[in-house]
Amino acid sequence: MNNEAVGTWKVADREPVRGRARPVKWPKLSAAAWLLIVGIVALALPTMLTVAKVSWSTEQGGHGPLVLATGAWLLWREVPAALRLRSAGNALLGGAFVALCLIAYLVARITGIIEIEGFALYGALLGAGYLLFGGAVLRELWFPLFYLGFIFPPPDQAVTIITQPIKIAISEQAVNLLYALGYPIGSSGVSIQIAQYDLLVAAACAGLNSIISLTAICLFYVYVRHRANWRYAALLMLTIVPIAVFANFVRVILLILITYYFGDAAAQGFAHDFAGLVMFLISVLTIFALDGLATPLRRALGNGHDD
Repeated sequence: MNNEAVGTWKVADREPVRGRARPVKWPKLSAAAWLLIVGIVALALPTMLTVAKVSWSTEQGGHGPLVLATGAWLLWREVPAALRLRSAGNALLGGAFVALCLIAYLVARITGIIEIEGFALYGALLGAGYLLFGGAVLRELWFPLFYLGFIFPPPDQAVTIITQPIKIAISEQAVNLLYALGYPIGSSGVSIQIAQYDLLVAAACAGLNSIISLTAICLFYVYVRHRANWRYAALLMLTIVPIAVFANFVRVILLILITYYFGDAAAQGFAHDFAGLVMFLISVLTIFALDGLATPLRRALGNGHDD
């Protein structure tokens, strides 16, 4: 096997094995590359500790550690082959982008806006990757790099704007269904009344914020399982958000029924977390079920070959 030096990296060539390419080994790192890694860790560590404290301890951000671990695994598996495409990035373009990201990072760090700080840091790291390895490498690694962005919390204001209409619609449909089944239930604005209990729409639909978690996990499954069949993978990805909305509808029904039969305290205690777990399981199992039922479609879009 021939080796070729690429800057400070040494990348091994692929060799065909029974018609398939053998994964190349990770390149050996030079002292300069290790210094760069140490610098990146020193810059990222304070931000990641803040993200873990502020976001990963919440329901909508609890997927962060899992995304970080699986995203790192994807990079570990795919970076060596991608480095074969290495070429120098545009120094002016890449340098300007990194500078802007670092300025935004500094401002966000001073003001304590963790949502901006996290994405500004990540942008600076992507810009550094572009300068070191070129755009072709980043394009080859597009999914792991996109997927790792889920470890940072999105702006609360944006989440509220996007999810509020969906929350209201879910609550209205839940009330309509239970009313049709004979339950003493009604709604007024953002409040649901069942018997003598009041339940806020925001509390009932709090799980909708975890739609980001569900999207991240399901995207990982679709990519790893069906990346070779990109047309089928794209169709399956389109089902993720509707499935998450349906799962949250089930969660709202559960919380309303728990409130009705066991009281408000039960619905806001262990049962609240249990309903969230049920919602997550429903979403994941629904994706698995759809994937299984769509086998003929997958084979058709894969030109007759199952992946």
